Amino acid sequence: MSLYDIEVTRSDGSKEMMSKYKGKVLLIVNTATKCGYTKQY
Repeated sequence: MSLYDIEVTRSDGSKEMMSKYKGKVLLIVNTATKCGYTKQY
């Protein structure tokens, strides 16, 4: 399994395959959503 085989759920609930970004430079940042400690998101 590679990164490009993974389906992710976006913060708006939509789903997207990481294969969409194959051949591109990615910066992946893991942030919490709907968390009391991250009101800025």
